[in-house]
Amino acid sequence: MPDDARHTRIVASDEDRGTRLDQFIAQHLPAVSRSQAHRLIRDGHVHLESGRVKPSWLVEPGLVVDIDFPAPTPAQPAAEALALTVLYEDEDLAVVDKPSGMVVHPGAGHAKGTLVNALLHHLHGLSGVGGEERPGIVHRLDRGTSGVMVVAKHDRAHQELARQFQQRQVGKEYLALVWGTAHAGETMEQPIGRHPRHRQKMSSRARKSRPAATHILDAEALGGVSLIRVSIGTGRTHQIRVHLSEAGHAVVGDPLYGGVRPSVPPRLLALRALARPFLHATRLTFAHPADGRPMAFEVPLPPDLADVLARLRRATGRAS
Repeated sequence: MPDDARHTRIVASDEDRGTRLDQFIAQHLPAVSRSQAHRLIRDGHVHLESGRVKPSWLVEPGLVVDIDFPAPTPAQPAAEALALTVLYEDEDLAVVDKPSGMVVHPGAGHAKGTLVNALLHHLHGLSGVGGEERPGIVHRLDRGTSGVMVVAKHDRAHQELARQFQQRQVGKEYLALVWGTAHAGETMEQPIGRHPRHRQKMSSRARKSRPAATHILDAEALGGVSLIRVSIGTGRTHQIRVHLSEAGHAVVGDPLYGGVRPSVPPRLLALRALARPFLHATRLTFAHPADGRPMAFEVPLPPDLADVLARLRRATGRAS
């Protein structure tokens, strides 16, 4: 990456062929949404060697795209005194434990009550690369997913953390309760894209998809369901939920991907207490953006999931 933290360069590969320019930028920069990429192009911050720049320009392999991020404007969302556990903080970044039910950043239908609103209250200083509505946000978790996240406190840290995510140098592990008997060592590598008919869903049968890899590291059978620890080498939208569902192991409590069942056997009655998907981002590792030292953070299951798991173990004779 160039020394200027507001500049980045992306070079297209064969798998990018035919992708719109705004979509290409969003896919390669985790901190930038497609709408933000569209605005960057429209406002003259994206440069190609050909000189012709349009959001709808179709990418070819070898295309060099230079992006000069504008200076951030003050964040518009208001600070809110929402409950948030800050696991670590220094002058460059903070690591937090996002609760389930909290949307990461403001958007349609979520003007307040988001992680960004909480961050603005709990932290002093957030990067502006993500835009006015996404200060500090380098990566995301689904609304129903709890767990560990890193946020950037200035733009240089943001760019370096985003580079690590883009180049798959960040370790991400999740705990999930899934239907069926899963086995440690399973790997799912189907590319993922937007579902061809159901636009709120993702699928491996999409017309345009991106590489994705999900690995089951550990598995504990619990009488019809399994507690698994998974790692992901990529971070596609809904990746874990899609891969597990298509492998016959839908995340328990996930209504979008077949994880909610109308009836359960008596030994699994504890599952009725779930009010959200049983999915938790438990461990995150990365290199510190300032000096490269290894950083590792792990958070246990929150009380709602830990209680369900304890009751399942007792009911299936697995309690220690």
